[in-house]
Amino acid sequence: MKDFEAYIFDLDDTLYCEHDYVRSGFWMVANELANQRSDMGIHNIYRMLIEEWQRNGRGRVFDDVCKHLGIDADIARLVHLYRSHRPDISLYDDAKEVLAHLRQTGKKIGIITDGDSTMQWAKIKALELEHSVDKIIVTGDLGREHWKPSETPYRKMVECLGLNFCDCVYIGDNPNKDFIAAKRLGMGTVRIVREVGDHMRTKLGTEYEADMTIRSLTELIDKRW
Repeated sequence: MKDFEAYIFDLDDTLYCEHDYVRSGFWMVANELANQRSDMGIHNIYRMLIEEWQRNGRGRVFDDVCKHLGIDADIARLVHLYRSHRPDISLYDDAKEVLAHLRQTGKKIGIITDGDSTMQWAKIKALELEHSVDKIIVTGDLGREHWKPSETPYRKMVECLGLNFCDCVYIGDNPNKDFIAAKRLGMGTVRIVREVGDHMRTKLGTEYEADMTIRSLTELIDKRW
């Protein structure tokens, strides 16, 4: 692989499994709802949240489960609880290995991640990434108009690292937004396709796809461009 000076990563489903975050958040919400329906029990409510998510996605999980349970819950409070909880998540093994390798070899490491600021920083703190990488950009801190595929976070990252775009590679999982701006700016791009994740089966045109596809982050060390 080309000897890049900086390796910039997406977070969700790239460095850890986002489904673990969802389950962790649902457990906290289930605990809250169990206070209002003690006859159901936390485990049954948690199971209902998981099953509704698997059937219809995350969009209206809390609304639909509360309706089924006959609970007049404050949905905004449940969303806040979900987003602000300290998640029970951990880095993928290959992420741990690659981050350690890059640090040992003197490479710069960055993270660009989309999402609500409170939620994304809670993940970052739980994964103990703040002192493991050189720069973290949560696009929620910049405003919705600067979320990927905006060029803004990539430009800010490269500026903070003091490098040129051609010195950097971006590694992510979602071709809908991860690579198009990075490619346009002249960065290298790599897509990680894992066993689990919301975007693993997504296939788009050449403009949206990465230069290279890998199945383990350790391939960043082993592959050649």
